[in-house]
Amino acid sequence: MSDAKPRERRYRTLPEKVGSVVLAFEAIVVFLAGLSIFGLKALPDGVPQWWGIVAGAVMAVLMILTSGLLRHRWGLALGWVLQVITALGALFVPAILFVTLVFGGMWVYATIGGARIERRISAQRAAAAAETD
Repeated sequence: MSDAKPRERRYRTLPEKVGSVVLAFEAIVVFLAGLSIFGLKALPDGVPQWWGIVAGAVMAVLMILTSGLLRHRWGLALGWVLQVITALGALFVPAILFVTLVFGGMWVYATIGGARIERRISAQRAAAAAETD
């Protein structure tokens, strides 16, 4: 038998945890929005309507991939870019603006509010560590 210790799990910050959940669920809705763009034939003349499905699928995959990259600063920035691109979908189907407001609001809370809470937790941990020293 080996005496190897199990590897400790990496600490995931609150913005990373909550942001990944938001992006994962948003990926499903964005794919369905792409289907709506296709079904409503909302793309301009001259653009094949199946591009609505492709755009929804690509956005869904990008959101899933980004949800795993939120430990990096650029992963959070990519999440913001995806929120803006999702908002641009409202140019084709105005109801997508509702999706943008709901998931965008959750993304703002996950990133900005989560970072604020994370700073407070870190300060409390530092204070507790200073007391035990």
